[in-house]
Amino acid sequence: MAQLYDRVALIGLGLIAGSLFHAMKRAGLAGEVVGYARSAETRDVAREIGLCDRVVDSVAEAVEGADLVILCVPVGAMGAVAAEIAPHLKQGALVSDVGSTKGAVIEAVAPHLPDGVHFIPAHPLAGTEQSGPRSGFAELFDNRWCLLTPLDGTDPEVLERYKELWRQMGSNVDEMDAPHHDLVLAVTSHTPHLIAYTMVGVADDLGRVTDSEVVQYSAAGFRDFTRIAASDPTMWRDVFLANKDATLEILGRFTEELFALQRAIRTGDGEHLHDYFTRTRAIRRGIIEAGQDTDVPNFGRNAK
Repeated sequence: MAQLYDRVALIGLGLIAGSLFHAMKRAGLAGEVVGYARSAETRDVAREIGLCDRVVDSVAEAVEGADLVILCVPVGAMGAVAAEIAPHLKQGALVSDVGSTKGAVIEAVAPHLPDGVHFIPAHPLAGTEQSGPRSGFAELFDNRWCLLTPLDGTDPEVLERYKELWRQMGSNVDEMDAPHHDLVLAVTSHTPHLIAYTMVGVADDLGRVTDSEVVQYSAAGFRDFTRIAASDPTMWRDVFLANKDATLEILGRFTEELFALQRAIRTGDGEHLHDYFTRTRAIRRGIIEAGQDTDVPNFGRNAK
């Protein structure tokens, strides 16, 4: 495959950045990948495991001469990082990100970027509950979607080249505007994460169920909640604060649906429950048909 960028800078060296490095190298898409993390400990680990071709000790050195700069930091840190790198970006460089919200990222980053520097926000819909520099792997983006939210006036050639990067890393690529992205993700990711955190919190607070019982007798549904709730707390704090309007809208809809189900259970309305579960079951079938999960036993996850 053809090299698309001579030098790529990854700012932040966690799961997504690590996977970007491995996916780019797997496909030969970048001549050199330079990494930077604010934590000296993270930089040391990255050097130890060979994460990035070079790991540097300043953000200015990381972005110097880079054709592509990808911000892989929590959403709440994007603005400060953008301001820090702005004086050191070369003309014609492309800046992107991997944040889970787009409206807040655009508002935080765009004002700091100088003329002659391109900005294309991105969000790969891929991840695990693992974090840190050791967690990345090349296959993370395979057959997963990457959503781009280009701003008005984006150079079409720059956009197409960036799309091709994600395609060559294994992703399916689509575009949408930032407000719609944030609403969609509030439904598919942000509110489900909030519900998972809440359910695990309920189990932790419920005095009649001991910690050992929660661990020993975990059924599949609760195990999936704990897997989701194990995600990076800093990242998710920033996501909810950055996408609060859309999340609160969907959370309100969820609460209304929950009240209706409570009423059906209280009144013994089995027909309502059966119809509701039948309708929602179809969503699961659609996800499998789209190749975004598997229908093998236990959803392909280890039963232990």
